[in-house]
Amino acid sequence: MGLDQWTEWVQLYCMVIDSIEPSIEKKRQTLVEEIELIPDPYERLGYVVDYGRKAQELEPEYRTDPFKIEGCMSQLWVVPALREGRCYFRSDSDSAIVKGIAHLLCNFYSGQKPAAILTDDASFLAEVGITQHLSPNRRNGLSRITESIHRFARSCQNEEA
Repeated sequence: MGLDQWTEWVQLYCMVIDSIEPSIEKKRQTLVEEIELIPDPYERLGYVVDYGRKAQELEPEYRTDPFKIEGCMSQLWVVPALREGRCYFRSDSDSAIVKGIAHLLCNFYSGQKPAAILTDDASFLAEVGITQHLSPNRRNGLSRITESIHRFARSCQNEEA
């Protein structure tokens, strides 16, 4: 396969991936609609906790200081990766609510291009009444997760430039 054919194939592959991976706006809309189906705000928080319980635990080698989110009362780790121009995130925590929120955010941002991630601040969690029922310390942890994800996306964007 010549270089021109290879370039054409890669461009076609990227177009297919773009059409398969939902945009961040679509992911947001779907998640908001799903959470809004739960009428009680405390049950919504329960949904987030259950979401975290279903998450796969991180391997011990990732539950280390380089991946630890500082400023969180709980133990929280976020493991970022960049593959084919898209960011992917995994997380784990020793707190059920933090694990749920972190897993939800990691899934929400995973598969997105760095530029798309940087346009979203996870404010949809407030829109659906999740953040209002968190303690100030948990809200701080939520902002730390988002900051960590944005920092990684920014570093990936800078690498591409």
